[in-house]
Amino acid sequence: MNKDLFKNLKSDAPAGLVVFLVAVPLCLGIALASGAPLFSGIIAGMVGGIIVTMFSGSSLGVSGPAAGLAVIVLAAIEDLGSFETFLVAVIIAGIIQIVLGIVRAGIIGYYFPTSVIKGMLSAIGIIIFLKQIPHAFGYDADPEGDLDFAQADGENTFTELLNMLDFVTPGALVIAAISLAILILWEQKFMKKIKIFQIVQGPLIVVVLGIVFGNVFTEGSLAVSSEHMVSIPVADDFSGFIGQFTLPDFSGVTNPQVWVIGITMAIVASLETLLCVEATDKLDPQKRVTPTNRELRAQGIGNIVAGLIGGLPVTQVIVRSSANIQSGGQTRMSALIHGVLIFLAAMAIPNVMNMIPLASLAAILLVVGYKLAKPALFIDMYKKGWLQFIPFVVTVLAIVLTDLLVGIGIGMAVAVFNILLTNLKNPYVLKTTHDSSDKHYQIALSEQVTFLNKAQILRELNRIPNDAELYIDASNTVFIEHDVLEIISDFKENAKYRNIVVKISSLDHLELNGFTQSLGQLVVDSGEMKEISTSKDLKVISTITKTK
Repeated sequence: MNKDLFKNLKSDAPAGLVVFLVAVPLCLGIALASGAPLFSGIIAGMVGGIIVTMFSGSSLGVSGPAAGLAVIVLAAIEDLGSFETFLVAVIIAGIIQIVLGIVRAGIIGYYFPTSVIKGMLSAIGIIIFLKQIPHAFGYDADPEGDLDFAQADGENTFTELLNMLDFVTPGALVIAAISLAILILWEQKFMKKIKIFQIVQGPLIVVVLGIVFGNVFTEGSLAVSSEHMVSIPVADDFSGFIGQFTLPDFSGVTNPQVWVIGITMAIVASLETLLCVEATDKLDPQKRVTPTNRELRAQGIGNIVAGLIGGLPVTQVIVRSSANIQSGGQTRMSALIHGVLIFLAAMAIPNVMNMIPLASLAAILLVVGYKLAKPALFIDMYKKGWLQFIPFVVTVLAIVLTDLLVGIGIGMAVAVFNILLTNLKNPYVLKTTHDSSDKHYQIALSEQVTFLNKAQILRELNRIPNDAELYIDASNTVFIEHDVLEIISDFKENAKYRNIVVKISSLDHLELNGFTQSLGQLVVDSGEMKEISTSKDLKVISTITKTK
């Protein structure tokens, strides 16, 4: 680790503590949703915080078990018949991720549009907010860490909000309300000017008070039972703690299904990591850029270690990363501290951790969710225009109503469609004269003419009336696809029957693989084209140029 990382310990230590408090219930909840041993989630949290951080180049990203892999893990464990065999698939996934990093597959992360990334951040914020409301009310049927719209119990994000009204735990609601009030107070400017409150983080106060209230509310209507608390597995002694780690069953390496699952997890985990890297870099106040290939290799190393000691697969995760940023984290040290704290807490003080009410942690996550999905962000995206706003909103809705990867896919499809639509509309500057008797026309092609321009060029060619002359200027064109040349060639053949004279400027400067010959007398020399272009009788019907 770089010695410079210790320079920001004053900021990184409190941030690491907050991320640790947020991460523990998420690790347990994801393990529960994955059908894996609860401690496997804790192991993944340790590995993500310690091992991945040591090899990562991300300044603020935090790794751990990912909610997006829960469904894959659940099905994989059931199909393979044992968790030990599944761990072999985790190791395979890690090896594949290292290979992806070596072959520089991390470049894929740079192709996600900003509108989609910001939509993902806002959607995650909304989901966190909606998912934590039931926990704040003391209704914990859906485990922490579940970010999918459709839940394993047959409910969904919205129906859960209705169900919680029948299972309100008054004590949990009181704890959540007080915790939220403290966190909001801590965000006020006058509080931040007081030195003691700069050192002591609001979430720490919330957790301590939560433990106090949890021990006070033991009887009557305000009683908060253990089912509403964090539930780290407790070992009797150190040997019992070590016994919670699981070794992989390497006999499964010859099972083709293990390899299929390993490849699937490698792809999904890598995509989630790259998405989170892009999102985290955008949230970073210093706007540092994470080396994505290095990140893939770090995640691969982490997954190999996780598979060897009984952990769930890890990715970089936006909930913990955003909590890190919002808590003032400056360097990788905060992520490392969070990992070390998970290890120490699970080994030394699991009983104390199990006294923390989920309602206290719900209040912390409600603030995290709100900050990710502030109304100001929606207003800002709207002001940037429809080409930014539509993919943004679609991504938000798609992720909220499905899951992360499906939602991102839908958002990307809309963004790409917008790009195609823009390419069809924007590259053309149409100029026409008002002389209807003029029968001389010109179409000037841009530097790059691709299949995306076919529809517009066809439309312009169809506008040429009978008994006219058409000159196609390709003198500035450096690339033209055969699709377009075929359209021009076909039009030339049709022009014979409509008494239309068609000529095109020299194409000698283009590599057309002999296609020019098939155009026959269509091509004119540069001198003739210059004479044609300067003709006073010429009507320019379409100048096709790239807009800048």
